[in-house]
Amino acid sequence: MISPEIRVRIRHYFFYAEHWKVGTIASELGLHADTVRRAIESERFRSSYPRSSALDAYAAFLHQTLDQHPRLRATRLYQMVRDRGYTGSVSQLRRAVARMRPSLRESYLRLQIFPGEQG
Repeated sequence: MISPEIRVRIRHYFFYAEHWKVGTIASELGLHADTVRRAIESERFRSSYPRSSALDAYAAFLHQTLDQHPRLRATRLYQMVRDRGYTGSVSQLRRAVARMRPSLRESYLRLQIFPGEQG
């Protein structure tokens, strides 16, 4: 594990001031190249805020419809939302509906029966 100060130096050399290559940074700091890559990649794709989606404007409608009709298919919801002005794809809507759909699992109590007790 490298210290935060070393991580800052790596990012400084790679992104901001110098634009050095991974091998150059590794030899300069006396680290392995994989360690330098991990320090770079750990910060590269981390976003600080969630992305907005074309479905954000229709999320309340989808939640309300799925609460009333939980077994409604995503293709039917796509037609309903498209009539309201949605211009995105059906696959994006299917992924969102899969996350929004309420769970339909039945709750039950597992019986604890000893082997000779059931007979």
